[in-house]
Amino acid sequence: MATLATVLTANGAPAVSSLPQILTAAATALVRLPFTIAEWAYVAAKRPAVEPVEAPVFILGHWRSGTTHLYNVMSRDDRLGYVSPFATGLPWDFLLFARLLRPVLEAALPKDRYIDNVTVEPTSPQEDEIALASMTPLSFYHGLYFPRAFHKNFDRGLYFDGCSARQVARWQRTLSRLYTKLTIDQGGRRLLIKNPVYTARVEMLREMWPDAKFIHIHRNPYKVFVSMRNFYARLFEQFALQDYGHLDIDAIILENYSRIMDRLVAETADLPPEQFIELSFEDFQKAPLEQLQAIYGRLGLDGFAEARPVFADYLAGVSGYRKNVYSYPDEVVEKVSAGWAPFIGRWGYARP
Repeated sequence: MATLATVLTANGAPAVSSLPQILTAAATALVRLPFTIAEWAYVAAKRPAVEPVEAPVFILGHWRSGTTHLYNVMSRDDRLGYVSPFATGLPWDFLLFARLLRPVLEAALPKDRYIDNVTVEPTSPQEDEIALASMTPLSFYHGLYFPRAFHKNFDRGLYFDGCSARQVARWQRTLSRLYTKLTIDQGGRRLLIKNPVYTARVEMLREMWPDAKFIHIHRNPYKVFVSMRNFYARLFEQFALQDYGHLDIDAIILENYSRIMDRLVAETADLPPEQFIELSFEDFQKAPLEQLQAIYGRLGLDGFAEARPVFADYLAGVSGYRKNVYSYPDEVVEKVSAGWAPFIGRWGYARP
């Protein structure tokens, strides 16, 4: 409720047509308040058994680079914990309230993700960013909700531009609390976290968890660009509470890909091999089990031999998945070639 009030105050009036959504969000927050308070007490009692939280394994990569596929596969390893759909949708209440209403919440889950055809199930691993957007005003999602202040929200929520040290510290405490709750939920297992935002935050994550492991997956930048156009179109259509017609989507994509990747390269340069591995989505598609074995071996993760049959079963089950199909007109090729040349060269990509 506090986050909702803060972002509404900071970002201006929503469109009249979105008022039912706002009122529903406020009403459900009030209804859940007793459970939220109870969960604070529950977490306080459980915290000593799981803290300090073991350093997570982070999957990094720009949006539309294959992070979801890698996350879906690796989350099948029962040694690793993940972010459930209920933790994403009800971050303050998923340990008690969500368990109580699990059948109702399962029935309310969307059939697949808004931006592609990936199926959503009660066990589907999710990003933690939507959860954080409900818990703190610092999230790029607030730019999607309030497009009139898109750039301010995006830059604050992704890079912490213009944020005070106190605001950043508060966000870090919120993240730590969420990970404590996730660890309780996942039975003490080491967390596997996928969030493209963290591709620009490796240094901060290393400060919080010096022993964290990082997996970066990249994809042909030309394909990322055209897929990102669809990404923004779908998410604005679904989430925007204000008009977004004034935004230059191509400029947003071009600028932020470069900034995110520049940060990633700089902040992972001194990571030892046992903490960082990089792979291409194309190689992962061709030989997923071999790539997974390389990840486990490089990062010193236990259990690949035991998990391999589970990985293989999952991969066989999604072998018929049909990705979105895009074209690559000359104007797209020119924009990407000019704007992202260092990364195209770094990873050896060419026009599709």
